[in-house]
Amino acid sequence: MNDMAQAPARRASRSGGRAARVALRGAPLADELRPVRGGLPGGRYQPLTEAEVERIHHAALDALEQIGLANAPPSGVEILTGAGAVQGDDGRIRFPRALVEDMLAVAARDLTLYARDPKHDLHLSGTNVHFGTAGAAVHMVDPHTLEYRESTAQDLYDSARLAEHLDNIHFFQRTMVCRDVDDPRDMDLNTLYASLSGTKKHVGSSFFDIAHMPGVWDILHMVAGGEDAWRARPFVSNSNCFVVPPMKFAEESCRVMEDCVRGGMPVLLLSAGQAGATAPAPVALAIVQAMAECLAGVVYVNAIRPGAPAIFGTWPFVSDLRTGAMSGGGAEQALLSAGCAQMHRFYDLPGGASSGISDSKLPDMQAGWENAITNTLAGLSGLNMCYEAVGMHASLLGFCLESMVLGDDILGQVMRLVRGIDVTDETLSLDVMREVCMGGPGHYLAAGQTLALMQTEYVYPQIGNRMSVKEWLEAGKPLLLDAATARKEEILATARSVIDPAVDREIRARFEMFFR
Repeated sequence: MNDMAQAPARRASRSGGRAARVALRGAPLADELRPVRGGLPGGRYQPLTEAEVERIHHAALDALEQIGLANAPPSGVEILTGAGAVQGDDGRIRFPRALVEDMLAVAARDLTLYARDPKHDLHLSGTNVHFGTAGAAVHMVDPHTLEYRESTAQDLYDSARLAEHLDNIHFFQRTMVCRDVDDPRDMDLNTLYASLSGTKKHVGSSFFDIAHMPGVWDILHMVAGGEDAWRARPFVSNSNCFVVPPMKFAEESCRVMEDCVRGGMPVLLLSAGQAGATAPAPVALAIVQAMAECLAGVVYVNAIRPGAPAIFGTWPFVSDLRTGAMSGGGAEQALLSAGCAQMHRFYDLPGGASSGISDSKLPDMQAGWENAITNTLAGLSGLNMCYEAVGMHASLLGFCLESMVLGDDILGQVMRLVRGIDVTDETLSLDVMREVCMGGPGHYLAAGQTLALMQTEYVYPQIGNRMSVKEWLEAGKPLLLDAATARKEEILATARSVIDPAVDREIRARFEMFFR
């Protein structure tokens, strides 16, 4: 009788204990305990031998010394020749080897890209890996209607808000063109401010005209709380296409770059040749051209301000040589980005390249394999900044918000690969094997070690479906895309602007914004 009376209490106690353990396992982990997080070191995959790296380096120096770059703006000619570059009778700027080596010696290393929330700061040293967005898509993809439409400032703001709430997206670079904004100055300012309004992670943005920069600085200083606060922690970098491959400077972008360096903004020195079109067809020689162009940028930036924060942005793309069209999702693209990452390590410079682009028009199986393969090789190669990692379709022409959500799941798995296998005294201890095998239950499901490692050793998908077939049927056969859409709508329904309301009112009073 007493035993029967006590049985419900014991059951309740066990149930309560189990519920408490489940709740504990479901609670957010401290950052240092999470199985994956931004900045984990990669570098285990190296497609080039040491001898091949050296050959590419010397070929790039030969290209700079013998071919040089054309079309430098007058200000750039003055800066570069003042540092020791030579302008030939043909107008091209050529770079003596000693000059390149001298500038490499003073270039910024172990760079931190700041975020408005310090927990999202990006430490670009060694092989630390970070994934984020980028691109300049001109269309939005609706995966339910299978339609493409022009992208807007509101779409950009929405993508920034998603990035703020997706853990495996570590930074946000503008994802699309605000095609509802006709004035170029308004477009630059809306692109910047929509990004800043959506996320406190580090933001990358492009500026197309030096005349737009006063407004850019005004917005940045207002958001930061003053110019001094901005210069202490610059939370925006300029994605700067300072070259037009092959081997030409982009004059207007160079002028913007000069202003950004002087204003304390980190710059992404972006070379985006297309192998077989604006870059050589051999993968190795496409890397050589990208290195040469970005080394010219290193000289340029450090001639303005030695040690100015700059990212070595070698972004060679691939052509489908059957048509000449760009292809961003193939194995060659993955090799290009991984090879570039290895060269970044050779120079010991913070570097970035593209990964994650899909040639598929929709978030389908092709998009999944292209996103996974290119991001995996980028991460394993130790690429510091993996741009365009989620959301990009149709070879950069289309962007899909649902693909951001799905891509966040992929990046979680990729970062688990980057982390690798922990081989320690604890993980190799035979104690748990003895307990289980010698008189124990014969399985590890309830072992203390198993329960302790559930959250710290294993990564679980947020959207990916691991139901049994029976569970899936009973749940009404849920589709992955529907889960991604629901997650997207859940975030956008609650995510608000991350700009102080008073500052937001002041900025909107001075500049016309096309999003709410």
